[in-house]
Amino acid sequence: MPYRRILARSRRPVALAVATAAMLTVAQTATAATTLRGLAEAQNRYFGTALTDGNLNNSTLTNVAGAQFDMVTPGNEMKWDTTEPSNGGYNFGPGDQIVTWAKSHNDRVRGHNLVWHSQLPGWVSSLPSNQVQGAMEAHITTEATHYKGQLYAWDVVNEPFNEDGSLRQDVFFNAMGTGYIADALRTAHAADPNAKLYLNDYNIEGQNAKSNGMYNLAQSLLAQGVPLNGIGFESHFILGQVPSSMQANMQRFADLGLDVAVTELDDRITLPASSANLQQQAADYAAVVKDCLAVSRCVGVSQWGVGDADSWIPGTFPGQGAATMYDQNYQPKPAYNATVTALGGSTGGGGSTTGELHAVGAGKCLDVPNSSTTGGTQVQIYSCSGAANQVFTHTSSGQLTVTEAGTTLCLDANAKGTTNGTKVIIWSCNGQTNQQWNLNANGTITGVQSGLCLDVNGASTANGALVQLWTCNGQSNQQWTLG
Repeated sequence: MPYRRILARSRRPVALAVATAAMLTVAQTATAATTLRGLAEAQNRYFGTALTDGNLNNSTLTNVAGAQFDMVTPGNEMKWDTTEPSNGGYNFGPGDQIVTWAKSHNDRVRGHNLVWHSQLPGWVSSLPSNQVQGAMEAHITTEATHYKGQLYAWDVVNEPFNEDGSLRQDVFFNAMGTGYIADALRTAHAADPNAKLYLNDYNIEGQNAKSNGMYNLAQSLLAQGVPLNGIGFESHFILGQVPSSMQANMQRFADLGLDVAVTELDDRITLPASSANLQQQAADYAAVVKDCLAVSRCVGVSQWGVGDADSWIPGTFPGQGAATMYDQNYQPKPAYNATVTALGGSTGGGGSTTGELHAVGAGKCLDVPNSSTTGGTQVQIYSCSGAANQVFTHTSSGQLTVTEAGTTLCLDANAKGTTNGTKVIIWSCNGQTNQQWNLNANGTITGVQSGLCLDVNGASTANGALVQLWTCNGQSNQQWTLG
């Protein structure tokens, strides 16, 4: 279906965002070796995100974006309704802000976009047919010239196809016929000859009528000598629906001599997201990354937005969301860990990993007091001894188990609590989400049910300091290593 991919504005208070961002810095610096950008670069690819100028005011968001991503796509700032709201009246300020931010973080930029039927100012649609080509060429030339030499690539024509593989009958097609796409590409190349030029669309990820239409168009353009360099696969997926033919489909475009890229990845879930949903999402993300890595001309993957808090999905698909690798608080979800693993990194967690859980800030270990086997005993930190009451196993189902005197118990959020200060206890294992934990690449351990972090009360470093759940903040009393 047609849709408007306008990124949501962050709803987090700025003061909280600034404070949280400062606290996240320590954790993200410590894990730079396993960032998405670092792992992708090791595979000669990039891992990108989309940002709006409004996002730049949210330090929590930009802290994650700067650490994790090395390619930026402006969410709205280079679209026609922003850059030329009136005929001949240009506004590049918002786009310039995105480019400046990207440069300051050593990121490249994908220009998005030059020609699209949506977010198009009314004056374009109102033009007499014989003036549309001139307006399109002038717009492309002016915008591409403004950013000449500053961008990695342009989505020159965005979403040109109907679902049946025919071209949309928009203002450009109606005025110029099928030739408008070749004209747009030639015009963009003349203005910015070093930028990679893409056609970008959704629902072309698998082999189907729409992707066949794109494939036939690409063949035709290349046969005409049109400067087309790549195809963008938007990849706005519904949970569990990543096409099995995605790798083969990307490969056939690559075989034409074109680059391919995953340009707007997200994976929407019917809310509220269950633990099983989040695990399926993790599998979906891993599948997409692996498909890209299997195609030598797949240059990279970009997620559409940084986290669930700034995702476009809830505003466009009511009742759906949780579509990204980061939650509402910009903490990593299972999809992040799966992506890290797919890129060849290590998340520090995962199935059947056993050892002491070291509290980084205190230099001590998670400990069951007095080797108790009584359900409801709150865990603490204590000098590491290697004893059974300090040895935990992260199971394939996400539990953290401890075995003492032949009794295996699970780490548990007391009374299924989801508020700050909830006690972390041991309890008989029952498979419920308050006993499931994500071991994240940034060193945090988050409860699947609550999304809160395993936290040493008061950042204490003393033996006997109790462990609780608390809003994730990146401080060292929320950093753990297993083994």
